[in-house]
Amino acid sequence: MMRIKLEITALSPLAIAAKKPGSVSEAEDHIPGSVIRGAITSQILQLSNQQTPGISQQNLTLNGGDFESLFLDDEPAIFQNAYPVVAKIANESNSGKTKSELFSRVVNDEVMVLPATAVSSKTNPGFLPKGNGVFDTLIDRFCADAYNYPYDPSDPKSLQEKTDARVETYSSYYSKTSDSKIKYQYRSHSISTRFLTRVGINRRRATSEDDILYSIEVLNESFLEHPHANDQNWHPVVYRSSIIVNNQNLANFLTNFINQNSNNFRLGGATSRGLGKVKIQAKIEENSADIKARITEFNQRLETRWKLWSVFGKPEKNLLENRTYFTLDLQADAIFIDNWRHTTVISPAMLCQFVDLDDEFSHMNTEAKDNFLKLEVAYNSYNYRSGWNTAWGLMKDIELVTNRGSVYLFSTNKPDLWLEKLNELELKGVGDRTSEGFGQIQICNPFHLVMREEAV
Repeated sequence: MMRIKLEITALSPLAIAAKKPGSVSEAEDHIPGSVIRGAITSQILQLSNQQTPGISQQNLTLNGGDFESLFLDDEPAIFQNAYPVVAKIANESNSGKTKSELFSRVVNDEVMVLPATAVSSKTNPGFLPKGNGVFDTLIDRFCADAYNYPYDPSDPKSLQEKTDARVETYSSYYSKTSDSKIKYQYRSHSISTRFLTRVGINRRRATSEDDILYSIEVLNESFLEHPHANDQNWHPVVYRSSIIVNNQNLANFLTNFINQNSNNFRLGGATSRGLGKVKIQAKIEENSADIKARITEFNQRLETRWKLWSVFGKPEKNLLENRTYFTLDLQADAIFIDNWRHTTVISPAMLCQFVDLDDEFSHMNTEAKDNFLKLEVAYNSYNYRSGWNTAWGLMKDIELVTNRGSVYLFSTNKPDLWLEKLNELELKGVGDRTSEGFGQIQICNPFHLVMREEAV
């Protein structure tokens, strides 16, 4: 499968609504894959109807060709969510009070979602140096349960700073710089919003309509590198996403089309009022997933922590013997259906179904199933999500979604078999409507290796 990397530069505010309570729209903190998919589909069909030179009508017919392969096949192109690459970077050149000042800059590092097992100080959350640090609890919680010992993590800075020791779940987009010389390597990502107040227009009189006043929350199209800078230079906000397609020809066609029409796309709502203008640039990249290295490093850290926990005695069973562990970390909201019912947990049977091992799994006895694949623990939460189908002019069904950041820890006695399957699964995603950005996963998120004494 081929991966097309997208870089989306905002040229105007983006009205991408998550839900509409009353007359106020709440904006998403990212660009959903369904919005990108809809914008590209609309542009292709629009140019096709105009018989624009360079766009083959034959290749875009709904009865076959590139359009059907990209959007209507059994395995259509997968449009992943676009996350902001504007990072909060610590200024290490200054000293004193200004040392903890954060600058906003566009970075080239991969943007990921913190797992639900990540925690930070309740009173001063966030990455160092501004916050008290963030660390992960998955491995230590697993070891503590195996040793029948209560695990209640505390803020690592609470003793030296005499502050509240309580911690709570910390959710954010984050990236880690590849430059080992930088002291504070972990950075949080976020986008600011603002409200635009508008008045309704009477179409007959072309004047403002009585009693029609509404507000739209939008994602800001620009940011300041430093809020206290004297020059006040504004920079455009940038998002990055990926499109996964089946073959090279489709990847080339879609990449060329996006680059030829990079300034013609509109994302989100209120596009007729000047919102949603973006510039999209596409580039084909080879899939360089290091899943094997991530799984190996995760199991090495798990074994190390398991030995440290042995000071509390001997567990009833050595859970690491002849077992390989891996995690599924949701990088986007997911829709799971098990036996026609919505669920928020990925069961072993569901995971086998995702990778076409369900027939083999169903013929095993209970003991063999547990050896082959076992769900050790799950940390997840849920929400409800809907949307608007522009093509049909109708609301989409309300779906029960499992929130991004959810973590599922599995173990197996067949690591070699699962390695190949997981490599493909990380590209395709899990659950329903993956072509719209739902169900994007990462195998063994590197943040699981950040322990409490190594808070970042």
